[in-house]
Amino acid sequence: MHYCQNVLETIGNTPMIRLNKVVKDVPALVLGKVETYNPGHSIKDRMALKMIEVAEDQGLLRPGGTIIECTSGNTGMGLAIAGVIKGYRCIFTTNDKQSKEKIDMLKALGAEVIVCPTNVTPDDPRSYYSVADKLSKEIPNSFWCNQYDNLANSQAHYESTGPEIWDQTEGKITHLVVGVGTGGTVSGTAKFLKEKNPNIKVWGIDTYGSVFKKYKETGIFDDKEIYPYITEGIGEDILPKNVDFSLIDHFEKVTDKDGALAARRLAREEGLLLGYSAGSALAGLLQMADQLTAADVVVVIFHDHGSRYVAKIFNDDWMRDRGFLDQEKSVRDILGSKKGDDFIAVKETDRVRDVFEMMKSVDISQVPVIQEGKVIGSITETVILKYLLDNPLKHSDEPVSGIMGPPFPLVDRTVKLKELHRYITRETPAVLVEDGQGGYNIITQYDLIHAV
Repeated sequence: MHYCQNVLETIGNTPMIRLNKVVKDVPALVLGKVETYNPGHSIKDRMALKMIEVAEDQGLLRPGGTIIECTSGNTGMGLAIAGVIKGYRCIFTTNDKQSKEKIDMLKALGAEVIVCPTNVTPDDPRSYYSVADKLSKEIPNSFWCNQYDNLANSQAHYESTGPEIWDQTEGKITHLVVGVGTGGTVSGTAKFLKEKNPNIKVWGIDTYGSVFKKYKETGIFDDKEIYPYITEGIGEDILPKNVDFSLIDHFEKVTDKDGALAARRLAREEGLLLGYSAGSALAGLLQMADQLTAADVVVVIFHDHGSRYVAKIFNDDWMRDRGFLDQEKSVRDILGSKKGDDFIAVKETDRVRDVFEMMKSVDISQVPVIQEGKVIGSITETVILKYLLDNPLKHSDEPVSGIMGPPFPLVDRTVKLKELHRYITRETPAVLVEDGQGGYNIITQYDLIHAV
C-alpha cells in the first residue's frame, strides 16, 4: 500500500506547468512552479516545517510548546498545519491589509490570530514584528520563528525547491522569476541553481512602497521608498537576513494594479487560480520580456492559491473601488464573459432556405454575410422569415444576397457598454468586433442584456 503517514509528507514535489496564452508574446518557454499543490496551498509550507524541525533539533521548541510568528497568512498556514500534527499551540500576528480569508483559515486550524496595524514602523510596539517578539518573551516554552531572519527559511528552498526545479527542467533553466518578501524562496532556490549553473539569471519581483530595488542598485536603505501598498506577499520595509542580494541579478517593481490584473488573467486564460504575488511575478516577467529569447527556459514561482483573495483581487467591486477596473464595462468585458468562441457567418451565395435552417439549428437570430474576409451584409430572423412567408410557393433556392441588409456596425473593444445603444437598436440587432487575427466576434442584443 502507498500512503502518507500524515499531511506533512505531502509537502513539496509540486508540478511545473507551461504557460501559454498569458505569455503568447514572450519568446521563451515559460513554466510555472505551482506551489498551490502543497497541503497549505502555498510555498510557505516548505520553510514552515523546516523552521520547526530546526528549532526542535536545537532544543528551542519542546513538546507542548507554543509557536509564535508574524505572518501575512501563508507561513502561518504552514506552521498551523505542522502544529496540529506535532501538538503545538500557535499564535500568529498579522497586519490589517491581509485578506479576511487568510485570517479565517488560520483560525480554522486552531491558531490564535492578532491583527496589527500596517502603517507603522517595524520597531513600533504595535507592529506585527514587535507584538510577536513581545509574546515570545512572555510565554514560557515558546518559539518565535521569525521567518525574516531565520535562515532555516532559505535552507528549506536550497534543499527542496531548487533541486526540484533543476530536475524538472533537466538543468535547462536560464531564468528564475520570484516575488521577494522574506527572501527565503528566492535566496535558497537561487543559491542551489547558481551552484549548478552560475549563468542562470535571477529576477526578483518587488512592489512600489518597498525598499528592495533601490537597496540592490545603490546599497542605500531609503526611508522615502517606504509607503503603504496593497500587494500581498512581496516587498518589505526592512532588510530580512534571508534576502541574499548577491544572488539576485535584478529587481523589477510591479504596481498594485498590474499585479492584480495579471492574477486575474492567470485564472481566466490559464485556468490557474493563484494569489496576488503570482500576478505580480507574471506582470514583472511581461515587463522584461524583451530581454528573453526563444532559447530561454524561464521558471516563475507561483507562491499561493487564489482562494485567499476571493474578496479582493477576484472581486470586481473591490477592484473598481481601487481604480483597478474601469467603473463601466466595455466591449472587451462583454466578449470576455461570453461562453464559446464560435463565430458564424454566411456567404452571399448561400441559399435562403439553407441559411434559415442553419439559424434554427444553432438558435441564432442574426448572422453577418462575409465574402473573402470582408463583411458585406447581414441577415436577421425577421427579414428571412418575412421573405419565406411572403413567398411560400418559391423553392427558396435564391441566394441571400437578394434579401440581405447592410453590414452590422464595426466597433472597438474599448467602447463602453452604455455607448453600445447607439449601435444596437431594433433595426440593428448586433455589432461586430475585430478579433485581431483577421476575424470577427459578434455582440448581440442578448449579449447586451446579459451584460446589464
